[in-house]
Amino acid sequence: MRLTDIHRCEIRPGRLVTWTLHPTAVEGVAGLPEDARPPAYVQEAHVRTARSVREDGLFVPTWLGTAFDIPGRVDLDVLEGALRAWTLRHETLRSGFRWADGPPGAPGTPTSPGSLNDELRRFTLAPDAVVLHREDVGDFRDGAALPRYLQDRFDIAADALSWPNFIYSAVVRDDSTSVYMAFDHTNVDSYSIFRIAHEIHQLYTAGLDGTKVDTAPVASYVDFCASERTHADGIDETHAIVADWRKFIARCDGKLPNFPVDLGLDPEGPLPTQKLMREWLTDDADAAAFEAYCRPYGGSMVGVLAATALIVRDIGGQQVYRTVVPFHTRARSEWSDSVGWYVGGAPLEIPVGQVSDFDGALDLVRTALRAKRPLSRMPIARVLKLLGSDFRPTSPDLYSIVSFVDTRDIAGSERWDGLKAYGLIRVSYGDQVCAWITRLHEGLQFAARYPDTDVASKNMRLYVAGLRELISSVAQEAPRRGALGGAGNCATSPHRPAAENPAPGGALTRP
Repeated sequence: MRLTDIHRCEIRPGRLVTWTLHPTAVEGVAGLPEDARPPAYVQEAHVRTARSVREDGLFVPTWLGTAFDIPGRVDLDVLEGALRAWTLRHETLRSGFRWADGPPGAPGTPTSPGSLNDELRRFTLAPDAVVLHREDVGDFRDGAALPRYLQDRFDIAADALSWPNFIYSAVVRDDSTSVYMAFDHTNVDSYSIFRIAHEIHQLYTAGLDGTKVDTAPVASYVDFCASERTHADGIDETHAIVADWRKFIARCDGKLPNFPVDLGLDPEGPLPTQKLMREWLTDDADAAAFEAYCRPYGGSMVGVLAATALIVRDIGGQQVYRTVVPFHTRARSEWSDSVGWYVGGAPLEIPVGQVSDFDGALDLVRTALRAKRPLSRMPIARVLKLLGSDFRPTSPDLYSIVSFVDTRDIAGSERWDGLKAYGLIRVSYGDQVCAWITRLHEGLQFAARYPDTDVASKNMRLYVAGLRELISSVAQEAPRRGALGGAGNCATSPHRPAAENPAPGGALTRP
């Protein structure tokens, strides 16, 4: 599933239909009691950041989404049933937040921000209250007008400071229907997005056939949030994890790290608009060869980080590459099929100035990831709170990321190309770089959003060109190294670990 934005996902004209929660269901939220299960720290941080940026006078959409086709003439009643069944399967979609000292319903602005009652509380709609409202918007014959309309509609309907904060839509044609779904980030991560097309197809096909989908119950992300928060609240400022983060942030000049190349930012200027970059890095053969070369060190994720460390050193002269590495937090198999934001982060420092080649960088990354991965199990927002530092967010992204996800084992991924399936990124404002490298059946795809400056554009293109060149050269070297007994003659060493398989959600390994 290629990552892109709403303007580059092959939108074709047709009749637009949308689904949101029925107004009666939304009205009923005001009378709902508090759900004792608190928000996850990542959810609360996201909502507070959205509020902070909004109070500074800027509306910054941050939704995620997916797009895919249903071949043939669609039965809208059956599709609506599939969408409702899928919504009921994932409890987070009927759960939202409000401020303790604010108006009922969505988390806009509390009456007294900063007061003791400036606390985010959860509410959850009962399953039998979930009713979808269908709207026939009308025909769109202009291929340019439709994506603009969808983006504007999604910006409002999938806003972090409103509820409900998701919307489903379909562009209906005689030969096929394209489904577009958008969600505020509090409800989904990339792995959640990658799974949706297959699940909706399963439910739709079963609805046409009059059968039921034989699936086990899906664990609730809302339950996970409560469990994770209880664990996170069990530590204090003396914990070793907090000490590690304190040292890392101090070495980043008191901030979490941005992408370490010149982005042409004006420190005193407004939050810049962003641009989208998306390109193919390699085909399947070179991606497989790159993976084989990196496998003794831990796989393609290690390779991508090692390559990045070397390339940004060449571009900007950084002798130590500092970044926050995303890892999934689906620590138990029960969370595998659950929709939610199961992502943590670990601080990584690669003293790349100490090495002269790719093998040396691979070894540094492998060692650092082994040491620091446990830190990702503690939410960063909890750590920052314990540090007592003033991290009032002024950007929708707290730090830059370079993420790797191998999607080939995700159900239905072999059909993505034929179904025109995409993961959707909302590109709006931000001073950070968020880059995603996705292993698909066809090869490696690169996508990123970055500040829209001439300097950033130049350096991001240098980075991608360097990444492509290094991966290609390593892929060409892999067969020869294999004949010599493995990368750096270490594949047969008894001191090397077994290969670790990249896991969904930007993680290196499955726990």
